[in-house]
Amino acid sequence: MGGILLLLGFEVCGCVLAEALFKRRDGIVRLWLGLTAGLLMMMWLPSLFAYALKFTAAAQFAALGLAAALAVLSRLFLREKADPTRLEGEKRPFCGSMPAWLPIALIAPLLILSIYLQYTHTLREVDGALHVGQSTYGDLCLHLGIATGLQNSAYPPQYTLIQDTLLGYPFLMDALSASMLCLGTGLQAAFVIPGSLMMGLVFLGFILLSWELTHSRAAVVIAYLLMFLNGGLGFFYVLDGVWQDATLFRSVFTGYYDAPANMIENNIRWVNVICDMMIPQRTLLAGWTMVIPALYLLALAMREKSRRLYIILGVLAGAMPMVHTHSFLALALISAGCLFWTLRHAEDRKKALIDYALYAGIAAALALPQVLTWSIPQTVGGAATTGSLSLRFNWVNYDDATGRLIDEYFWFWVKNVGPVYLVMLPAALLCKGWKRGLSLGALLVYAAAELIQFQPNPYDNNKLFYVAFMLMLPLVGSYLVALWDRLRGLPGRALLAAVFLFLSLTSGVLSLGREAVSDYQLFSAGEVEAAEYIRDELPADAVYLTGNQHNNLVAALAGRQIVCGTSSYLYFHGVNYQRADFDARQMLEAPADNLALFEQYGVDYVVIGSSERYNYALDEAYFAANCALVYDEGGVSIYAAPENDTNLPE
Repeated sequence: MGGILLLLGFEVCGCVLAEALFKRRDGIVRLWLGLTAGLLMMMWLPSLFAYALKFTAAAQFAALGLAAALAVLSRLFLREKADPTRLEGEKRPFCGSMPAWLPIALIAPLLILSIYLQYTHTLREVDGALHVGQSTYGDLCLHLGIATGLQNSAYPPQYTLIQDTLLGYPFLMDALSASMLCLGTGLQAAFVIPGSLMMGLVFLGFILLSWELTHSRAAVVIAYLLMFLNGGLGFFYVLDGVWQDATLFRSVFTGYYDAPANMIENNIRWVNVICDMMIPQRTLLAGWTMVIPALYLLALAMREKSRRLYIILGVLAGAMPMVHTHSFLALALISAGCLFWTLRHAEDRKKALIDYALYAGIAAALALPQVLTWSIPQTVGGAATTGSLSLRFNWVNYDDATGRLIDEYFWFWVKNVGPVYLVMLPAALLCKGWKRGLSLGALLVYAAAELIQFQPNPYDNNKLFYVAFMLMLPLVGSYLVALWDRLRGLPGRALLAAVFLFLSLTSGVLSLGREAVSDYQLFSAGEVEAAEYIRDELPADAVYLTGNQHNNLVAALAGRQIVCGTSSYLYFHGVNYQRADFDARQMLEAPADNLALFEQYGVDYVVIGSSERYNYALDEAYFAANCALVYDEGGVSIYAAPENDTNLPE
């Protein structure tokens, strides 16, 4: 309960801050920006105090106090002046010119589904075991380990998956959950509550951004559906299989990644954003929670030529790298496109240049320490990958083995994105005024992601593509509405629109259905009990020898240091893990011959469960004969390290 109250406290501070900074805006905009500001402060401020206080409850209370002080100061000194075009005391509708039913009708169904998916996909208890969904089976343990490992940790934080390595992965979303854990909130609630809140803010933010760019109800609806029910043409592969064997349709809902929005074997990689991005990828969810307000403020600043908004935008942008680095990079590229357009069309170029210089300067001052400390060392100079920054054409459609594209260039994008890809260019060309600057920025993001690989896994460039995609969709919606009007009187107009939507949404709808019924066990009841024992009874600073399975109970659930975790995480983070992984295997398989390694890595305990027994030629007999048995329940055994009886619990 304490963590929930902490979250509410930050949200109140954020809303007070937004009431002062955005007094001229509609009530729904102030609420949205206020809740976003509260989350941003809760992600950032505790970490600032953790350098002195560690990541403890004291750091959380100090951070909340600072948030309250910022809220008060904003009311005293930063209040936006009243809008001179409005009469004093004039009441404005909460949603402004946008009809109130529009956000309610669009958000409610997907938010209900999202809360359900957050619950079923995040450590749902079934007879003592912990279950997840298809999309979170692989990613969730990384985030669990970061959040549980941050509790009471010193700063800057280190990986729990490998020793003496700075945590370079954007960790602030998981730090928010860790803040809730520090005040007694359960692990599932600490993930589900902020995750559900952020999904609601992303839905609302996209609607408000779309309204700002179009002021068209139909365009907003179209953009919203194309964004969140996206999926491409993968369902044609399903239909082709079903035509030959009708029972294959069942595998869409029962198979592992057989849904039509994610078919690697058919080079379908443009996944549904709810299923495979927002639910499992928590840093991306946090990044979108921040980048959509940033795009909204950028659009307002361009339209109103407001220096004040550029300054606020600089602060928001500068806080983003360790929330989600890809969203920060995408925002930077979009802003560059807007700058080029503005300088070409501005009546007062000097003022425009000063505005953007303030924006960029503030953002750089805040972001550079993060980028230089965490992002660049892993992305550019990752020890495991000798630097992953490289040239690569056409994203995942390039086959390294043959040096050729897998699918023809345009067909790859059409079958992945769907028919909406075909109207992106005309939508960009036909938009007018400052919106062309946004289109140019989206083009820069698209070009960068098509030509440069930024991390070891080329697939991760989709985190850039999607920001450009979401920015363009409102303009696409506006273009499609204009096209509909121009086709008035044409026989079959409604059928044409229905076919377009069917082609665009069917794969996404089927994938959401699959995700809703997916269910996989991540940790057994015995592993859950063992993790509780480690967390409650054994020293917090102990080092554990375990297997390198991704669902590692010690790192993920207990948040304790292990010798080496899975390469599925460490390799793609640019971490040099090979030596530690080899040594861990030697200690598990030939402990008598590698006693020096136990001392070298400071191993205090050896944890043996089903993964260690299955994946290693484990010499469990040696541990049973020579090491003190500390715990033995539910198929999990914990031994004190060889020749180290000082680790026995009291």
